[in-house]
Amino acid sequence: MNRKMTTAIAGLSLTAGLLAVAGAPAGAQAGVAAAPKPPKGARAVVQVSPNPTTERGQEVTITGHCGGGKGLKGVLAGLDRKNPVLRNIRIVKDDPKGFVAKAKLDSKIGNGVGPVFVDCGGEAGVTLLVTHV
Repeated sequence: MNRKMTTAIAGLSLTAGLLAVAGAPAGAQAGVAAAPKPPKGARAVVQVSPNPTTERGQEVTITGHCGGGKGLKGVLAGLDRKNPVLRNIRIVKDDPKGFVAKAKLDSKIGNGVGPVFVDCGGEAGVTLLVTHV
């Protein structure tokens, strides 16, 4: 993933977080109204399992779909390239309708919460990974 894509994804995740904090209409919070569709470029959906993680070096599985993107192109965890959260990231299945990647938690990871980003060739997605090691 290049620097431009990383910056765009970070901006999208910050925007999504701010919108969540600002709150949706009362009906939407109660599940009465549908949430608005994410903006074009941010429609990929990603999950990490297990989440929360509990041990250093633990293997995690990254799954999701590309929300109209071309297929899984890359996975990035955390915002610090010098100290990545995930190591040995392998794309097992790059299908835009259902992708799978595997990775291991870094051996120096501590307790915390950090983002996991996916690049789906035109669409990006983000989720949070919680670590309790």
